[in-house]
Amino acid sequence: MKSKTALVTGSTSGIGLGIARALAARGANVVLNGFGDPAQIDALRAGLEREFGVQVAYEGADLMQPEQIEAMSASVSARFGGIDILVNNAGIQHVSPIETFPVERWNAVIALNLSAAFHTIRCALPGMRARGWGRIINIASAHGLVASADKSAYVAAKHGIVGLTKTVAIETARTGITCNAICPGWVLTPLVQKQIDARAAQNGISAQQAKVDLVSEKQPSAEFVTTEQIGELAVFLCSPGADQVRGVAWAIDGGWTAQ
Repeated sequence: MKSKTALVTGSTSGIGLGIARALAARGANVVLNGFGDPAQIDALRAGLEREFGVQVAYEGADLMQPEQIEAMSASVSARFGGIDILVNNAGIQHVSPIETFPVERWNAVIALNLSAAFHTIRCALPGMRARGWGRIINIASAHGLVASADKSAYVAAKHGIVGLTKTVAIETARTGITCNAICPGWVLTPLVQKQIDARAAQNGISAQQAKVDLVSEKQPSAEFVTTEQIGELAVFLCSPGADQVRGVAWAIDGGWTAQ
């Protein structure tokens, strides 16, 4: 992936950072995007540069604002010559029954989890077409394939991401551009760790048992998916071996959606 540039949204932590690290490890220049303490983000950026010997930039665009997405895309193209790999990972969640779901939270979840991906793709595609190569990877979720109660906006957005992925794949089917979705199940994040700790304390069980109990409610493997595993799947989708992997919603979920 040397000489390629990857823009990974929502990449200052979690899944996005795992993917950014995996791509940088293969020689891609990386553009980080997300919120956080500016000093910590700069330290992260500089650390990735030192570790992998690639260029790492940061763009703080608010992805709920289409004009900021356009400005970010133009900035990346000006610095690196274009976006070769686009990973749409940024997202938020809100849990509530439909009848009490706040309208502003619905609008925010749809804007960031779905509409932002449309805008980044429309900005990146012309350059990819001009260069004859590109990789678009949309981070969906097991909830892009199945539903859960009280997550109407998130499930709707992630199902929408899967549909958008298929449409882009068809529109680019006779080009060197591919578009696919990754659908992770439970991933161990700080927020999920808090749920584990709370469950352990409430039930008087070990953290390990609480983890197994929580994960196995959905994933038969009873193991979390790791950000490193998702990163390696993204690397594969960018490889020549995936040239004809087009429009796929690839589950990496410990068997969740196999049930």
